[in-house]
Amino acid sequence: MALETPLLLSGAPGSPYTRKMLAVLRYRHLPYRFFLTGHGVPKDLPKPKVQLLPTFYLKENGGEYQAAVDSSPLIRRFEKEFPGRNVIPSDPVVEFIDYLLEDYADEWLTKAMFHYRWYYKPDIERASAILPRWRDITAREADLQAAGKMFAERQISRLYVVGSNDTTAPVIEASYTRFLDAMNAVLEEQPFLMGKRPGGSDFGVYGQLTQLAHFDPTPMAETLRRAPRIFAWVDIVDDLSGHTPGDDDWIKRDAIPQSLRNLLTEVGRVYPPALLANAAALASGAEMVETEIDGKPWVQQPFPYQGKCLTWLREKYQALAPDDRRAVDAILAGTGCEVLFG
Repeated sequence: MALETPLLLSGAPGSPYTRKMLAVLRYRHLPYRFFLTGHGVPKDLPKPKVQLLPTFYLKENGGEYQAAVDSSPLIRRFEKEFPGRNVIPSDPVVEFIDYLLEDYADEWLTKAMFHYRWYYKPDIERASAILPRWRDITAREADLQAAGKMFAERQISRLYVVGSNDTTAPVIEASYTRFLDAMNAVLEEQPFLMGKRPGGSDFGVYGQLTQLAHFDPTPMAETLRRAPRIFAWVDIVDDLSGHTPGDDDWIKRDAIPQSLRNLLTEVGRVYPPALLANAAALASGAEMVETEIDGKPWVQQPFPYQGKCLTWLREKYQALAPDDRRAVDAILAGTGCEVLFG
C-alpha cells in the first residue's frame, strides 16, 4: 500500500510535536499541506480517536482518509513509504541510541516544556495571549482574552499529567539546565546528535526547544544565557531542506563522542527512574507515583502512555541481534540508562 501525497496534517505552532513533524517533512522533501487546528481544517477529514497534535490524515491508494497521531511511529512509517533523506540511522546500534534520545525528548523534555509554560506568570501570560490567536487571528479581542483565560486554567489544572508540581519543579528545572550544558557540548563537536546529519532524536529535541528556547520567556532566557548556540541550532533545524546528507555522515557505533555519552548520562539520571517508578505504579494500581529522581522527591499521577514507552524501548532492545545488543550495552554502561534493560 502506498501513501498518497501531499500528506495532510493539522497542528499548531505552540505544539512541539507539530513543529517536530513539520521539520521532518521539510528535511525529507515530502510534499504536505498544513492546516491550523481549529481554523481551516477541512470538515470532511476524519477526527482521530485521541485528540493529539499534530494529526495526520493519510490516504492509501485512493481509499478513505484515516486520522493518525503519535510522531515517532509516523516518522518510521514515512521512512518505509518514502525512500531517501532518511532520519533513522542505518546501523541498528546507532538507531537504538537515536530512538532512546528521541523518546527522552518526547517524554521527559516535554515535562520541562509544560512546566515552564504553565508554572510561571510571565510564561502563562504569553501563552494565554498568543495561543488563542494562532487558532483564529481575526477573532474579537474580548473572545480571545476569554479563550486565553479558559485555556490557561485548563492547562494549569492538567500539569499533574506531566508531573509538574511544587515538589517536582526543582528536579525538572535542574534537569533542563544540565540538558542545555550537555547539548551545547555536543554541538561544539558536531552539528547534530546523530553526527553530520539529523536523526529522529534531533527532530524530537528540536520540537521541544521551539517552545523552551524560542517561545516561553523563562526557559528562553535561561537558554540564551547558558547556551546561545542551542538557540541558533533551533533556527537551523527548522528548515533543513537544503541540507545534503551523506551515507557516511551518521556517528559510528565504535566512535560515540564523549559529549554524547555525557548527554546519555543526563538521560539516565532522570528518565529511567521516572519510567520505572511509573511502570511499578501502573502494575500495582497505585494512585500516585512516589519515588526519588536525582536525590529529590518526585510525585505524580501514573501515566499509562509512558508505561507503553518503556515496553516499546524494551521490545526494541530485545529485537537487537546479540552482537548489536552487546554494542548498545557498552555504549550505555555507566550512563544510568542501562537499568531500563537489565
